[in-house]
Amino acid sequence: MGLGSFFQSAARLLRTISRPDWKTYSLSFKIVFVGVAVLGGIGFMIRLIAATIQGGV
Repeated sequence: MGLGSFFQSAARLLRTISRPDWKTYSLSFKIVFVGVAVLGGIGFMIRLIAATIQGGV
């Protein structure tokens, strides 16, 4: 794949993409928030179990 074909492919991509609407943004924010909350909860539980095993902080 040469440089010229890369630029042609990039130009074709930029012509076909469109900006997402607010519904898509909202869904993305919700998914990210749930993911962060789940990972934070898992981290908190691991820290709580580790502190319990070690006999306190």
